[in-house]
Amino acid sequence: MQHTNPWQSYRKVATQTASPGQLVLMLYEGAIRFLEKSLLGFAHEDPLEFNLTVNNNVLRAQAIISEMNGVLNMEAGGEISANFRRLYDYLNRRLQEANVKKQKEPIEEVLARLRVLRDSWAEMLQKGQENGEPVQEASLQAA
Repeated sequence: MQHTNPWQSYRKVATQTASPGQLVLMLYEGAIRFLEKSLLGFAHEDPLEFNLTVNNNVLRAQAIISEMNGVLNMEAGGEISANFRRLYDYLNRRLQEANVKKQKEPIEEVLARLRVLRDSWAEMLQKGQENGEPVQEASLQAA
């Protein structure tokens, strides 16, 4: 008999039932969570633990950012999508630099930028719910 982790079951249902806007928010939160974990690696004295913690979590955050970058609809999103593409490319470059050189500063920079994006996205979703307006599809294609 296979036992499923209740947390995994919850996350699976949450992602399957979330609106596109909520999914974007969840992706930002996931990337932020992985980068926060990567910063914890700098406290490890053991070089293996240090490298594994930083590397694995930075790679996970990069995978999320790359996915968000890859699904941008450049036609529908226009200039906004182009700006997000440049931003996501920049964030990935900074994380690659941080991972190769094992530096905190680029991770902290990316983390700060992602928090601003997450907070702005959450505010947009909240205001849309308060006004009874769905988030415009073009906004989602741009993020």
